[in-house]
Amino acid sequence: MLPEIAHPWITIAVVLGTFGVLQFRKNVPLDLLFLVALLAVTFAGVLSPEQALAGFANSAVITIGCLVAITAGLRKCGLLDWLGRKLLGDVETERKCLWRMAVSLVVSSAFLLNTAIVAMVGPVLVGWCRRTGISPSRVLIPLSYLTILGGMCTLIGTSTNLVVNAKLQQLHAERISSLADVAPEDAVVAGERAQAVGPMSFLEIGAAGFPIALIGAGVIILLGPLVLPRNDDLIERLDDRRREYLVEMLVQPDCHLIGKKVIDAGLRHLSGLFLIEIDRDGEIITPVRPEDEIRANDRLVFAGVVSTIVELERISGLVPAVDDFYVADPHRRERRCLTEVVLSKSSPLIRQTLKQADFRQRYNAAVVAIHRGGERITSKLGETLLRTGDTLLLQTHRNFQENWRNSEDFFLVSSVQQYEPPRSDKAWLAGLIFACGMGWLVASSLFPVLAKTAVGSPATVSLLMIGLFVLFRCMNMSDVRNAIDIQLLLTIACALGLGDALYRSGAAAMIADGVVSGIGQNPWLLLIAVYVICVVSTEMLTNTAVAALMTPLAIGIAESADLSARPFIIAVTLGASMSFMTPIGYQTNLMVMGPGGYRPFDFFRLGLPLSLICGTCAMFLIPRIWPL
Repeated sequence: MLPEIAHPWITIAVVLGTFGVLQFRKNVPLDLLFLVALLAVTFAGVLSPEQALAGFANSAVITIGCLVAITAGLRKCGLLDWLGRKLLGDVETERKCLWRMAVSLVVSSAFLLNTAIVAMVGPVLVGWCRRTGISPSRVLIPLSYLTILGGMCTLIGTSTNLVVNAKLQQLHAERISSLADVAPEDAVVAGERAQAVGPMSFLEIGAAGFPIALIGAGVIILLGPLVLPRNDDLIERLDDRRREYLVEMLVQPDCHLIGKKVIDAGLRHLSGLFLIEIDRDGEIITPVRPEDEIRANDRLVFAGVVSTIVELERISGLVPAVDDFYVADPHRRERRCLTEVVLSKSSPLIRQTLKQADFRQRYNAAVVAIHRGGERITSKLGETLLRTGDTLLLQTHRNFQENWRNSEDFFLVSSVQQYEPPRSDKAWLAGLIFACGMGWLVASSLFPVLAKTAVGSPATVSLLMIGLFVLFRCMNMSDVRNAIDIQLLLTIACALGLGDALYRSGAAAMIADGVVSGIGQNPWLLLIAVYVICVVSTEMLTNTAVAALMTPLAIGIAESADLSARPFIIAVTLGASMSFMTPIGYQTNLMVMGPGGYRPFDFFRLGLPLSLICGTCAMFLIPRIWPL
């Protein structure tokens, strides 16, 4: 254990070393790096083992883990996918697409994690681009930026807000407990400082975040079409990778689409899926017009890739019509999965139809769709003679791959990894639980007396929602475990520990005194300096780490200059989220980089003006809402 006088320098060296490794060793695991850094300051004696491990029990870590699982539950019930399909509706132009995205994404990302929204909406946008001929590079960066802006509107909109709030809860509790030891003449100042670092309410950050989000969305709509690249070759490359299946879906008598026009039912705008014809009691309706009405027992013939067929399954009341062995009941379907098989030369199915081959009896599986490379099947799937090389999409038991992977009947047997049986029968219940949970958090923010109850914090409300999701079978515990991102939670817990080391070692106060000495006592310049440091650090590092490390530093700068810490805390919260100029600062930017065919400079073209305008708005709003 090293002398206490060396603790600030050790902490600063560890933090700078961590940042340096992040910059020059891109492939290092983020969670491992922050864990090593936390252990380094712990073994040096800067933190006790209890203090080092406190981040793992932090409410922010619990809340983020729960929100990830809640989002997965909403998707499993089909709610998020339904919202994704409704996003674009009948939009046909790029400008209208950006308007529709701005309205829906800013609102939804205020209550759902950004990464989940991008993962859900991204494929929908790519499918829309393929249909309209508009390059995905024109809309995917706006998708990422809009979710970032929306996340700044509420406490749970992004992990950054939760990490900052976690530090505030810790500091506030420590300062309140130490007030008894403060001399009477210093009690007033100590009490004011303790109050300034109090936890944020659910809607507090939205006082500045919402106006900034609106202005930022306007910048994206106006400047996006002017500066974003037009990678038109992406459409051709996307089409080259498509392996289209032909699938027939039967409209069951209880389907909610009955009586609706095709356009109103949303079947004209499914991502990567095309409605070829409608078979109505032997009458073939083709081409299908938007105003054609859907009736019970219609057979809808689609062409699309595997992922789109998976999404088609999520529409309640639509089931594959090729094989009556298909399991449609949501409870039984949870025990089944989707599997692709390629027919071999020696397969007994060759030159037979599915009915002639007695497929159900032979393989205990149901055929969902058929793909024939380079050729569109024109006959009914049930009457199609199978050929060598045909790919069948099957609904099987989970042990099908193990039982048949070495069979001479198939060249290849592989499971469809992205398939999750939808629980559409639970969609309304999942939506009700989520809406009640969000309503309670909003009410707790508006009425502080509710925040003091047992379920007054985002962590306890999130845990309660998870419990209700599992209790009412909207998802099961394995879904919860699979959804939680351990790497993300471990990184945040360790980053919180490093931030605590900066505060406890005196390093934050030492750096703060240096900043104040260099810049002077001008509160505006100090606020701008803190904000700019956060924005630049976030572009090079990661938002949650910057939030955890900069919060104690910003508080130290404010108190060193005898200013209120609150506006500096808000500056850190907003600045650590505004990663628009590079793809590495925010996970959603990385998620759209590949599908959009972007180069790093493409983010800078729209990100620089967006950062400057949003930053100017932040510096205008923060001191007026939270006086210096």
